[in-house]
Amino acid sequence: MPDDETQTPTLNRGGAARTPAGLPAPQLTGAAEAPAPWLLRLIAVGLVLAALNLRPAITSLGALLEEVRDGLHMSGSVAGVLTSVPPLCFAVFGVMAPRLARRFGAGAVVCAGMAAIAAGLVIRPYIGSTAGFLAASALALMGIAVSNILMPVIVKRWFPDRVGTMTGLYSMALALGTALAAAVTVPLTSAMGGSWQSGLAVWAVLAALAVLPWIVLVRDRTPAPGTPAPDRSASGPASRPADAPALRITRSRTAWGLACFFGLQATAAYITMGWMPQIFRDAGVSAGTAGVLLAVTMAMGVPLAFVIPRVAGRLKQQGPIVVVLGLCGLIGYGGLYLAPAAGAWVWAVLLGVANCAFPLALTMIGMRSRTGSGVVRLSAFAQSTGYLLSIPGPLLVGVLYQHSGGWGLPIALMAGLMIPQMVAGVLAGRDRTIEDEC
Repeated sequence: MPDDETQTPTLNRGGAARTPAGLPAPQLTGAAEAPAPWLLRLIAVGLVLAALNLRPAITSLGALLEEVRDGLHMSGSVAGVLTSVPPLCFAVFGVMAPRLARRFGAGAVVCAGMAAIAAGLVIRPYIGSTAGFLAASALALMGIAVSNILMPVIVKRWFPDRVGTMTGLYSMALALGTALAAAVTVPLTSAMGGSWQSGLAVWAVLAALAVLPWIVLVRDRTPAPGTPAPDRSASGPASRPADAPALRITRSRTAWGLACFFGLQATAAYITMGWMPQIFRDAGVSAGTAGVLLAVTMAMGVPLAFVIPRVAGRLKQQGPIVVVLGLCGLIGYGGLYLAPAAGAWVWAVLLGVANCAFPLALTMIGMRSRTGSGVVRLSAFAQSTGYLLSIPGPLLVGVLYQHSGGWGLPIALMAGLMIPQMVAGVLAGRDRTIEDEC
């Protein structure tokens, strides 16, 4: 993904200015009108705050999963269902994001998404039943899902010449929010009297804060990149933008490879976020230390989420990065199997490096299409399909854990999934675009 994309406006058939990537350019009144600097700064703050809220709903639960299971009388299989809810919601609700953005505007949808996260996080600890807890979690995860998909769209819309930098910025914020929730949820719970309900609900405050910057964009209806807009100055029917060919994305091996890579890295990520603290706790590590170990794993994404997209964008093929990350995962899982407590900090770091397949997948989404519309379609396809593929993983880990009475089989499953992840990533990282195959 180029760091400095220079977009030179051109005219479509009706005379409306558009950039080569299909982005609506500012209207020309003698000189190009750029967005006000204060507005861009506010949107940048909004991106960071939104990204901070895209994972605490999951990692805060992972840190207190044992307390939640005891409080709601969950079995291991039901807890496995709970850890499978995030990818299910991301698959189901994420596919709705482009349509919602066309109708209401991307900014309005992200604003509503942050409000849904806040509401879900407030409701779920106090609802008093497993079904209610799952439903409230789904509400929060719905907000996360649509925001997940629209973050790249917002970046393309408002920062077309700084896509790499802004993608790195919100990826770092996402990793920071993930690590922060893992690290401080247990101490916060202790500070608030030991109530796991309060320890989970406190993260709604951060989500409520994230609503504020997006209120400014609620009325913004500028089309997202690649969204066909009616050409009202033309005499015939609305014309399709020049960069939005009718792609049959399911015919692209690259798109399928990227979807499988995204799904397998998501499987590893949600197993890690949902179950890793429990693995350490069962090995004799204290609850607080287990949460910090998860935080270390997630915190590895803070610097690497900024570095990996920049390195990947300079390479024609991203396969070597895929293999390095996969090998770190294999070594980390091997350590969890052989000596979970003795080498806990080393395994946490290695698995944190392996989890940085997520920013790499986002980067490859931007590189595997030549057009703005292609990026939007590929993002929706790869993320929605990938999250569908990742649903069984956390659930299967819970079932294996309950029926085997230990972590040997679940960890072997996690390690085994690293092999197809590397194969799919090498396929997706080849120097080609979906337009070459559709």
